[in-house]
Amino acid sequence: MPTVAARGGDFTWSRPRSTQEKAMMKRFAVVGSAMLAVALLSGFALRGGPRWGKDPERVKQLVTWKLDDKLDTLDATESQRQSIHAVKDRLFSDGVQLMQEHRAVREEAFQQLASDTPDRQKLHALVDARIEAMRAFAHQATDAALEVHGTLTPQQRKALAEQFREHVGP
Repeated sequence: MPTVAARGGDFTWSRPRSTQEKAMMKRFAVVGSAMLAVALLSGFALRGGPRWGKDPERVKQLVTWKLDDKLDTLDATESQRQSIHAVKDRLFSDGVQLMQEHRAVREEAFQQLASDTPDRQKLHALVDARIEAMRAFAHQATDAALEVHGTLTPQQRKALAEQFREHVGP
């Protein structure tokens, strides 16, 4: 396994020379992977804030209020509102399902890590499955954004883009 060595400010790639160095690199890889797995498996649940798991309907209500405010500023028609709310409802439902699946996976990961002999392959498979689920959801969110984009007029899209730029910066 290649390593990075810093010499006088320069970084060079080299291979571990001794058995001891190889063992140390392997330990770093195992510990790093375990830390990444725990961070991924526990971090997804915290992403939505502390109230997410307690009341998804409350979160949906807040999202709906924010969306309605934004649609008001864009002077959206009733037809646009219905279409965009349908997209929001569909995406939200998929997000709730994703979080419910995550809770089950997180519990399974914690059980593995609490055991005397955790199954490395199973933990890696859990991480891979969560990454794939998040990737699929990100693609759904992108498709939803494109659907909303097609629903809005060019003037509304321009106004929304300007508001977004003001909110997040350049």
